[in-house]
Amino acid sequence: MSIAIIDYGAGNLRSVQKALEKLGFSSFITKDKAAVISSHGIILPGVGAFDSALKELRSLGIDSLLKSQIEEGKPFLGLCLGMQVLFEESEEGREKGLGLIKGRVKKFSFTKDTALKVPHMGWNNLLIKQPACPIMKNIPQNVKVYFVHSYYCEPQNSIDMLTETDYGLKFASSVSRDNLFALQFHPEKSGEIGLEILKNFGGLCK
Repeated sequence: MSIAIIDYGAGNLRSVQKALEKLGFSSFITKDKAAVISSHGIILPGVGAFDSALKELRSLGIDSLLKSQIEEGKPFLGLCLGMQVLFEESEEGREKGLGLIKGRVKKFSFTKDTALKVPHMGWNNLLIKQPACPIMKNIPQNVKVYFVHSYYCEPQNSIDMLTETDYGLKFASSVSRDNLFALQFHPEKSGEIGLEILKNFGGLCK
């Protein structure tokens, strides 16, 4: 069993791989389509800009491959920017998203009289909306996980929302549909809770 970590120039690949290694899961960093097809699960991590990420995914031909692999039922996990690119569009750029989740990505915008800063950085709570979701197994309500982001995802369909977080407004901090899962927060930086979520995902890839 091996998990493909997609390399599209959007950072934090090795930290995700190290977290998987700690859990005993085999993984490899790749941009090779044949290697992705041969994997038992896919992780799309990422930090950076929406447009440049999508342009790189398209130049590699990974965009259409991800769609077909997800449609075939392979477990998929998007992280941070890897969640945002699943949506249809973003206020950050002009590129069309992958459109695997209906909705859009919006920028946090607060008035000067609030103490809330952009980016949203640090630990915040998760309200789990789908407790039966397999990657949330053994994860209690209101646990804290680690965020670093200036944009947030707004699913069109509430049924896609896996967890909700409050930062001046309530936003989808993760989404789930069948074998597709995506987290706005960084599980590899979220201590034991983050490792448990990655462990649950790895278990689906066996």
